[in-house]
Amino acid sequence: MIPMSGSKGLHRILLAVLLWMSLSSAVQADDWPNWNGSNHDGISRETGFADAWPQDGLPIEWTREIGTGFSSISVAGERLFAMGHKDGVETVWCLNCRSGKVLWTHEYPGELIPNLHEGGPCSTPTVDGDRVYTVGKEGQLYCLDMADGKVLWEKMLQQELDVKLPEWGFSGSPRILGKQLILEAGRVVSFDKSNGDRLWQTEIHEAGYGSAAVFQHEEKTLIATLDCEGVRIVDSAEGTQIAFTAWKSPYRTNATTPIVMGDQIFVSTGYKIGCGLFRLQGESLELVYKNTEMRNHFNNSVLLDGHLYGFDGDAHLGRLVTLTCIDFTTGNLAWRQRGLGCGSLLIADDKLLVLTEDGTLVLAKASPDAYVELARSAFLEGRCWTVPVLSDGRVYGRNAGGKLVCVTLPKNRFIDK
Repeated sequence: MIPMSGSKGLHRILLAVLLWMSLSSAVQADDWPNWNGSNHDGISRETGFADAWPQDGLPIEWTREIGTGFSSISVAGERLFAMGHKDGVETVWCLNCRSGKVLWTHEYPGELIPNLHEGGPCSTPTVDGDRVYTVGKEGQLYCLDMADGKVLWEKMLQQELDVKLPEWGFSGSPRILGKQLILEAGRVVSFDKSNGDRLWQTEIHEAGYGSAAVFQHEEKTLIATLDCEGVRIVDSAEGTQIAFTAWKSPYRTNATTPIVMGDQIFVSTGYKIGCGLFRLQGESLELVYKNTEMRNHFNNSVLLDGHLYGFDGDAHLGRLVTLTCIDFTTGNLAWRQRGLGCGSLLIADDKLLVLTEDGTLVLAKASPDAYVELARSAFLEGRCWTVPVLSDGRVYGRNAGGKLVCVTLPKNRFIDK
């Protein structure tokens, strides 16, 4: 090394420090390969995006029409996966996540099932290694080659499980656990992810519309689901039911994925039912609390640092729905914020990234102290009930009609003036 001296050397050192600080504060890329993200908790590990957004809105990278539906988006590497319905055909899309270019599609016949909503697929694609797993509205379960969309195996859930079509169609997303693919689909069922062989299944029950949660308890790997009969805990090894407690809702609308912390399981339902926290004790679920502070209609709350953030209220109540924060342990209300409709959210870098029901993208602090909005931008239009996705500094979102949009978040950087 050549020693530097004087003001010129100091200036170079400062430039090097500023460059390092700039690079260290840049967005850290994080795949979102399945429902609820890489850690199955609704939290992105990306950091470094700016609190202030351009006054004329976030720059749009690309848009694409993918068909009617409420399926969320998955991102793995340079590939994005989404689903939609058009003219009696469901389509699984594989796009380049940077350009929106179509890399391949997989199509099959499917009913729209527009029961009190636009209809279309609701399950989110699951990426695992070089494979993609998808569930169609009528229970068409596919394992596809990630490279070209070739069908590696398939199952029709109604026939395979001897279950009826749920009123709003199949909505649970595949959960990969080791060699298993786990689904809540009128039974909790395990398939061998490599070939589709059925490993085990529970007895028939009224299907729910959420997905399975996986957790460790007393040296066992357990599965928690919320179906339209109640909260169910199953041993992942052989499908034995460990515990069950009734949790019913009007119109059979239990639609969220349980949130588990330690031996505690949180569930939430709309239509004035509210939320409950249970503690798993042996073969029973003991109620810790039950209240109506958080009534998730279909979009999940997200847990961060002991507090839950989510939308309380039903979609058809419009302005009465509030973005709400409650204490996970006690269920006590921290705050409410109106004006966002029946939206959805994820958390990243201690911030709430909210997609409002009318398509506005909002950035706010993830703090139990108060709702503090940092920025907002026009993003989509029409009905927006599907949670957005953040990956590699880009936000992807879709509306019910099938418009898929990609925008870029500005980054925090130190600038040498």
